Amino acid sequence: MATGVTALSQGGDQIADRLKAVQDLCDRGEPFDAVMRAVGSGGHDSAFDAEVLSGPLGARMDLAVKRGAARRRELVTLLRPYLAAVDAGVKRDLPVARRLICHLIEHRPDDELIDGDTLTKVVAAAAEPSKRIRQGLRWYADLPFRDELPAGLYRLRRADMVPVTHIDDIVWVNGKLRVTGFAYLAGLSVRSRRFNWATVVLRGPRWLPPVRMRTRRVLAPEATHGAREPGCNYDWSGFTAELSPWSLRWRGAVRDVVHAVRRRLRHRPAVHDTTTWRAEIVFYSRGARATGLLRGASPGRTERPAGLKLQPGLWVRPVWTSDRALQVVLQPNRAELSGVSVEGERLELKIFLAGRTVTKGHARLGGHRMAAEFTPVADGTEVLVSLAVPALLQEKDGRRLWVEPKGDPAASVMLADLVETRAPSGDREITVLGDRRDRVLVSAHRIRPVITSAVWEGTALVLRGDYPDAAGPRVLTLRHRSGLSYHVPMVRTGDQFSVRLEPASMDRFGDVVPLASGTWNMSVRHPSGEIVPLRMDHAALPGLDETPRATEGRSFRMLSTRFDVPVVAVEEERPADEKGVAGTHVLRRVFYPAQRTEPLTDATVYVVNDGRLYADSVRAIYEERVRRGDDREHIWIVKDGAFTPPPGTTSVRAGSREHHAALARSRFIVTNAFLPVWFRSREDQVVLQTWNGTPVKRIGNDQPHMTRDPRPPIWHRQAAEVRGWDVLLSQSPWATPVLRRAFGYQGEILESGLPRNDVLSSPDRDSLAAAVRARLGLVEGKRVVLYAPTWRDYDRKNAMVKLDLAKAREALGADHELLVRAHPMQAMPAVPEIAHDVTTYPDIADLLLVADVLVTDYSSVMFDFAATGRPMVFYGYDLAKYSTKRGLYIDLPEQAPGPVLSTSAEVIDALRSIDSVAAAHQDRYDAFRATFAPRDDGKATARVVDRLFS
Repeated sequence: MATGVTALSQGGDQIADRLKAVQDLCDRGEPFDAVMRAVGSGGHDSAFDAEVLSGPLGARMDLAVKRGAARRRELVTLLRPYLAAVDAGVKRDLPVARRLICHLIEHRPDDELIDGDTLTKVVAAAAEPSKRIRQGLRWYADLPFRDELPAGLYRLRRADMVPVTHIDDIVWVNGKLRVTGFAYLAGLSVRSRRFNWATVVLRGPRWLPPVRMRTRRVLAPEATHGAREPGCNYDWSGFTAELSPWSLRWRGAVRDVVHAVRRRLRHRPAVHDTTTWRAEIVFYSRGARATGLLRGASPGRTERPAGLKLQPGLWVRPVWTSDRALQVVLQPNRAELSGVSVEGERLELKIFLAGRTVTKGHARLGGHRMAAEFTPVADGTEVLVSLAVPALLQEKDGRRLWVEPKGDPAASVMLADLVETRAPSGDREITVLGDRRDRVLVSAHRIRPVITSAVWEGTALVLRGDYPDAAGPRVLTLRHRSGLSYHVPMVRTGDQFSVRLEPASMDRFGDVVPLASGTWNMSVRHPSGEIVPLRMDHAALPGLDETPRATEGRSFRMLSTRFDVPVVAVEEERPADEKGVAGTHVLRRVFYPAQRTEPLTDATVYVVNDGRLYADSVRAIYEERVRRGDDREHIWIVKDGAFTPPPGTTSVRAGSREHHAALARSRFIVTNAFLPVWFRSREDQVVLQTWNGTPVKRIGNDQPHMTRDPRPPIWHRQAAEVRGWDVLLSQSPWATPVLRRAFGYQGEILESGLPRNDVLSSPDRDSLAAAVRARLGLVEGKRVVLYAPTWRDYDRKNAMVKLDLAKAREALGADHELLVRAHPMQAMPAVPEIAHDVTTYPDIADLLLVADVLVTDYSSVMFDFAATGRPMVFYGYDLAKYSTKRGLYIDLPEQAPGPVLSTSAEVIDALRSIDSVAAAHQDRYDAFRATFAPRDDGKATARVVDRLFS
């Protein structure tokens, strides 16, 4: 049975439109009564009722149950009449959790459903798919009230038996297609070969017999490591299946004969058709039988499986659909590209139709139909398509090429044996390429660097390729999905280029760090400012080395994903018992509690932003202790190799077994943010919370969503965290009650000032600033303007730099340096080269040290910078909106130690006359500093160390 809108296969456009309308209402968070009006009364269309209850309405039901008594009352009142009219067979075949909730709403009294926790228990338990038990030969869901309700309500049916599948490799071996992967049912362990069978079945058009591939189970421990369910073992869920093309070939021939007869009866010539089979896996394990589509390809070679040429013009190709399902296609090449030429302003494409004599027809590029010349020749027809180059250069997307012979169905043009074409035209190029299914794509775009060779030389990855763009320096940019980026010089010789990467030792403002885990895309910035992506040469794909390279505890792979998009994939190497949810479950529920019973060691654990930085007040406290000769053990938590701790310390990988042991057995823990959710402070441990600054915007319990009923999960998370704090640092007497109220904290607060700001008052601050300037590449003697805005809850994905940097550069002239420091919780900005992007610089205290002027908005950095006495400008372009949505603790226009401006032009004018602006606000500046930073005198760190570590 289908379980979502996209799975709907019958019922027509009307049902699909109704489902989409309901889904849109749910996505927008419209009131439940509006959703039910769109659903209508039940019983009129069983297909619609099944889809809406399984999909958008069911999800909205779960949400309403969690939102408290008022929402549950609305749910019961509106849903009960609808369910009474729904066919009983529809409700019986729903997924088990939906089935049970519908039954309870129909049969249990209102007070139990609304004020009790009956529905809440079911929804919470259903979130764990491992809750399954077997009785006899049948499987049932282990959900609440099993002793009170009919057993049939809990039986797992087809809607619940949806397998988890993944394909690791697709390759041709000795003329046979071999598919390797794993498939299992969530919650049903597969620990051995016994009573564990699987068969991959290819299902084509309805009347063709299916193809059963020879399949056997194999060991696949990676399935267990990647599973989402703790405590389940899927080691023997792996499979390998083989297919002989002959099975497809004779079925395709039969289908061709049938179609030929049908066309002859309509007085049309026979045409070879493409036959498509979808791949399903049918498996039986521990008494449960499940069937599902084979989905999910490993990145790289598996995404672009090779085809097999059976005879001239006939191929077998494994392909992936847009929803990541595997298909196998028997594909006759009815039209093949035979020639490409660019002459003047015309692009001419020659196409050969084998075995057909046609004199009339059209061509089509994407959705654009165009004229074509059809000329009969020996053994077929030659088609000439002429395209205007200027018109192509205006296009933005690649388009597939088709021919439409008169009287025949349209045929996709295949590249076949022709070499791909890239024709430069100024700083743009026209390309005629084949896609992953060998279909011809014609496109025009900025000239792209094309990688023809990717070779590992020791720990270095060397990329070489073609880039026939205008001469000039270019820089390869590696960009992570988080926005983090690195720039590597590109060496160019004529039309050739080369790049040498050291993924394990990248330069970040003078520090050497490895690439973070995840996928790194490649691009160059054109002088026009356009970001130009790199591409892989299709001819180089078969020989691309995509095997992992292990270096210093990390695995690096050069991949071509989505067919020809080059990326570097990085992964931390971890022991098997730490991988996946299963490993995490054992560490948290078994290993960590056992470690908490061991004696404490006289060690200190330091954690900054979950282990991402060596910075902030935590760093200042550590360095002060070392300066005093404290030789006790110092442990730094490092997340994903983000930094290298100082010599003499112990480096512990975040999430590791050693991380759990350190937090369980160290006497002192110093952090600037929340600790892991599994951590619980011991009675004889000391947790020092330095926090990350005096808040300007409302935090913790002062945020509107923290007061709703029932309390959100983050409220309970914060309450558990705060109970473990022993000392909380405060920057000022003003900040103390704010922090106490916002966190609901009843423990000791030390009004020491912030240790991270001591450097701003240090006697050595001039020499320290000179070193930072050199590290950033700033010219000595120029005035440094730092723009450091905070993040927007309501607009976190916006990467735009609101300050007009181009106009600022023009107005301020060459004697100013512009630094941009975006907030780590905001989308990473695209900073032009006229400014320095210091978003990923490790320690903001260094930036405040060199900044002559600060431009900010509602960031706590204003309180830190006050210690310098240097001028500040406040760019509050959205002050009214921000105050309404998030809320501020201070009246910024009345209390700010500088002008609060609403436009970029006003900010730039203030920067041009910053000396007079600063003089005009000096009184307010002094009052601001006395109120919010009275103890930032360079001795805050000493006060903290004296209190806790002496």
